[in-house]
Formats: sequence, C-alpha cells, structure tokens
Amino acid sequence: MNTKNFIQVFEHQKLRYSDSGVFRRHHFDAMVKFNELHQNKYFTPIHNGICFGSYVGVIQIGGLTIEILPKADNSTSPDANLWQNILLNMLKVCKRIPVESVSETQLKKRNHSILDAYFDLYLDEIDKLIKKGLIKKYRKNQSNQNSLKGKLLFSKNICKNSVHKEYFYCEHQVYDGNHFLHQIIYKGLLILKALIKNDLKDKLNRLLYEFHDFDHVNIQKKDFDKLVMNRKNYEYRKTIEIAKIIILNYSPSLSCGSENLLTLLFDMNTLWEEYIFRILQRHKTHEIDVTFQNSDKFWEDKKIRPDIVLKIKNDIFVIDTKWKIVDSMRPSDNDLKQMFVYNLHWNAKKTLLLYPKINQTDSEFGVFHYNNLGNKCKLGFLDITNGGKIRNSKILVNEIFEKLK
Repeated sequence: MNTKNFIQVFEHQKLRYSDSGVFRRHHFDAMVKFNELHQNKYFTPIHNGICFGSYVGVIQIGGLTIEILPKADNSTSPDANLWQNILLNMLKVCKRIPVESVSETQLKKRNHSILDAYFDLYLDEIDKLIKKGLIKKYRKNQSNQNSLKGKLLFSKNICKNSVHKEYFYCEHQVYDGNHFLHQIIYKGLLILKALIKNDLKDKLNRLLYEFHDFDHVNIQKKDFDKLVMNRKNYEYRKTIEIAKIIILNYSPSLSCGSENLLTLLFDMNTLWEEYIFRILQRHKTHEIDVTFQNSDKFWEDKKIRPDIVLKIKNDIFVIDTKWKIVDSMRPSDNDLKQMFVYNLHWNAKKTLLLYPKINQTDSEFGVFHYNNLGNKCKLGFLDITNGGKIRNSKILVNEIFEKLK
C-alpha cells in the first residue's frame, strides 16, 4: 500500500482536512454524504473535519484508506499495530468476517489495512477456483436463432421478427459458467477495479479477463439471502462470503461527488459484547450454561435484554459489557438501576458491569437493599493486552469467572 494514501486513526479521534494533506475536502464531502445516508451514526462532522465515535473498521474513499482502530489505553501515542491486531482478533472470534487466512504477519509485511488484506484474500480465493476449474451450470437462454432451437416464444418472435422471417426467437438451455455465483464474483472484481490502486492491480486485471464474458448484473442483499450453497459449490463459500461484504458495503459515486466508498465499520460496544460471549462459550465447562442477548417481555410491548446470562450449577449471573473508559470505581445511577432490574427479572445472584481495563481495579460487590434479597453488583475491568500482545482468551475467561466469586 502507498502509505501516503493510508491514514490510521483511533475511535473518538478527530481528523481534519487540508488542501495540502492526504485527507482533503472532497474526501470529507463524500464521508459526510455517506454518513447522512446512514442516520449520521458513524461519526460527527466538525469544523474542517470528522470526529470519529464508537465505530471502528475501514473506510476507503477512491484511493484513500482510513482505518479506525479501537483504543483502550491512556497512551498519547498508542501502538497502532497492536490495536489493529486486537480488532482483527475480535472480528475473527465473532465471525463477523472470514479472516481466518489473514495473519498479523501479512498485515505488517505489506503495511496493509484490514481492507487490503481482504482484497488480497478475495483475489487469492478466486485464483484457486480458476485453477481448479470454474463450475458450469445449465441455464435458460432467450435469443434470436437462425434455426429453431428449443422452444419457440411466439409473442416475442412476432414482436422481434416481423420483418426478419428467417429468425426464430427461442428459449433453450445452455451449459456454461455464466451463472449467478460467477456473476457475484465478477461484480466484486468490478468494484475492486474502482478501488485498487496498488500492487494488486495486475492480479485483479488478470482475474477480470477470466470473467469478462459473464453478465454484469445488479446484486442486492435479497439475492444473497436466496443463494443456496451445497456440496457442489461448497468451495465457493469463502469467495462468496467476501464478495458479499464487498458488494453490500460499497457506495458508488455519491451524489456529492465522484468518489466511490467501500466501508467495513463495526460498533465497538456490540463487538466487545459479542467477543466476551464467544470466548465464554468457547472455554466454558460442562456445568456452565452461557446465553447471549436473552430477550424477555418487560412492560407492554417493551422487552428487557441483558448482554450475557451465566448459569453455574444453580446460580445465575448477569454480565453487562461496556466498551468505554471509566475512572469511577462506583457504578453510575443509571447502570445500577439497570443491573437491579436484571437481578430481579432473572433472579440473578450477582451482576457484573465489565469494562476494558487501563489501570483500574475491580470494585467490591455492593448489595441491593430490596426486601433483603442480597442481590449484588460490581464493576469489573478486563485487560485484553499484556506486554504489547493480545492475551489468551482462556486466561481472560478464567479472570471473568474469578470476578464473579
């Protein structure tokens, strides 16, 4: 990647444009327009720039890539490589994106953003399919023929061949590679053609040549929902998963300008919540039951939904995750009221508010004085890094269980 067209920022950081800098006014305009189309949820426009919020990931605007990284430390110059790898690890664990083949080494070696690693992986997967041989399928084709072939379509034949009586407008079966799976892959390649400006360009052009005879069709989310993957096309699974991400997150030529956008953005609050659940689920013992986002009726049509509910033998515990930095060692009034309701509704013995750790220490369990039930709540802090590396998830899980004792 050309580092002149690559910017790394952290959540809640500000980025301002300038005429002489990498981030310019036309990039800003495209981002604001995109944000408006999504209820202004991704970031906040400020004077001459953008203030990022809790959404992290990658935004590619034309040739410029902006990578927004999570950050849970007090450093004025945080380690971007470390937090990039933390984000990548969370996405792997949460199965948000198929990045099993993207390693920390690859990202460092080529100075890639996570998005570039995706592009590389997508092209590699397509290359594997081509070398194995692209599958063919039967499909119906309607066209003018100089001889009767298949079924004659009378109404269309009259409409199209009233002058040229020597032709027949027929519907017949064709056995070739111009089917929906390849049209999806081709659409993904065409999007990358508008975005890739680096050393992947030659590989992209070579693969585009293999697909240039296939139809270019408009593809939407509903088309992926109807797609059936089976044993015959199983080897296409990873390629189609990545193509889906590329196609559904692409915003071509917004009306404010000519810039094309591709975005992969994730809410860190949601990601942290799911990450904690998945590592608990992975490392739990047979006597522990872990459930995620339990929803139950609360009042009229409103529902109550804690993040994580643990059942250990006969005891119930509720964990509510919070991806933010707090200095206070006491829960806020609103958090206490929320956890109190969880205690009552789920008959939980203890509730835990779980935050990322900087230099805080866990609070002691405090008791709710309601009918002398003895339900308790505390603040817990989990350090996901150690010595510049990501901590083992099994160790994290053991620490969470220790916090509930």
